[in-house]
Amino acid sequence: MNRIVTMVLKNLLIVPGAWMKLCRYAKHTDKYPELEKYRHIQYILKRAIKGGNVTLEVSGVENIPMEGGFLLYSNHQGLFDILAVAATCDQPLGAVLKKELKDVPLVKQICACTKSFPMDREDVRQSLTVIQSVIKEVQGGRNYLIFPEGTRSKSTNELLEFHNGSFRCAVKAKCPVVPIALVDCYKVLDQKGSKPITVQIHYLEPIQYEEYQDMNTKELAALVRGRIEEKVKSCVENMEL
Repeated sequence: MNRIVTMVLKNLLIVPGAWMKLCRYAKHTDKYPELEKYRHIQYILKRAIKGGNVTLEVSGVENIPMEGGFLLYSNHQGLFDILAVAATCDQPLGAVLKKELKDVPLVKQICACTKSFPMDREDVRQSLTVIQSVIKEVQGGRNYLIFPEGTRSKSTNELLEFHNGSFRCAVKAKCPVVPIALVDCYKVLDQKGSKPITVQIHYLEPIQYEEYQDMNTKELAALVRGRIEEKVKSCVENMEL
């Protein structure tokens, strides 16, 4: 059975109420506290993840800054990635995601509640506008998740190249950067079936602005990618033992 169908069927009793509440939050987002909206999103995601026979192995949550105004950069394996991060990061965050997802039900409402930004990578002007918006929001104390590969690697734990421009947000905002290493996330929604699966989410040690202030975006991208790749390879090697 399709895993999304399994997620819904196992949560049929809570779906109507949870959906209506999410839509209310999305329609009148300014009327509700950010943490209240985010906790409801987490509730929905955690119920869906459990219903979909997915187990999350999480490490490094202590590396997530306790105060707002930081950026998370993660490798991008599949459609499940953003759900895994949002479900395990207790600090409210928004995301930069591809424009094709902005009108997908559930994603649309979550984007409204978290002030996430859809990006059209084919439109340079629109992309620059998104980057400027993220910088402003982070400087104001909000947090964002960015996938610097720009596209899903799909069906592999190998990393693609990171886009240097994605790190302009960090350099300009002068904020902590938290690398995230995802392992086996592509197996959840990008492969058929709904058999039990375990995925790994590793929050790595944050890189403070003082550590990268003399770097350009290319150098920072290489630093973050190197740390994520090292962790992913280590996890894969351990699984193969």
